[in-house]
Amino acid sequence: MKEKIYTIPVTDAFESNCECPLCFMEHKLEEEAIQYVMGPSYMEDDVRTVTNELGFCKYHVEILSKQKNTLGLALMLQTHMAKTTKDIHKLVTSSKSSGGLFKKKDSLNNAPLLEYINKLEDSCYICDKVNTTMDRYIDTIFMLWNKEESFRDKLKNSKGFCAKHFGLLHKVSAQKLSIKESNEFLDVLNKLYTDNLDRVSEDLEWFIKKFDYRYQNEPWKDSKDAVQRTIIKTNGKII
Repeated sequence: MKEKIYTIPVTDAFESNCECPLCFMEHKLEEEAIQYVMGPSYMEDDVRTVTNELGFCKYHVEILSKQKNTLGLALMLQTHMAKTTKDIHKLVTSSKSSGGLFKKKDSLNNAPLLEYINKLEDSCYICDKVNTTMDRYIDTIFMLWNKEESFRDKLKNSKGFCAKHFGLLHKVSAQKLSIKESNEFLDVLNKLYTDNLDRVSEDLEWFIKKFDYRYQNEPWKDSKDAVQRTIIKTNGKII
């Protein structure tokens, strides 16, 4: 069952004791997508068809460039570039035959060539693959919240979320839950988020104090990785 397929990664993430279970899932999906693209799949026609169309964003192509399969990346870039080059030549030729790219100033943002370039810059095979599965994971979170008391306890006992995913859960709760259910969920979510912000803030403050000679003989408590955990809270998981 699909529910079972998606509940396992969700429950695993909420049992991971991390600063943001959604970042945990997102990071794992990114790693899997990168390994998939850099594995034998780059020779499969269906994969190449999609990567030719979408390409990769600046963030993910930099990660791909650091992987061991340089030939695989080169082949994907070659066919993607061949497609985009053909498309752009066609658009440039078309614009010339119609009397130029821009006839009026107000048509600047609607020029087919610029629309194509903007779409190209915003598309990424890995982002699409991650986001599609993350949408299903978000649906699963609310399904489990409604149906399983044990999952509610897991969420309540977690370490909260990063700012991005806290906001996302806020937004989606109104779409997935009734007004009463959403209010109950948000009460838990808000307390969980703020309590854990306070916890990490205190750890970060103690980390800074440890560089003051007056505290050098004091224990580190839970502050040794406070900087890394603060980054997760404020900026999300970083690969």
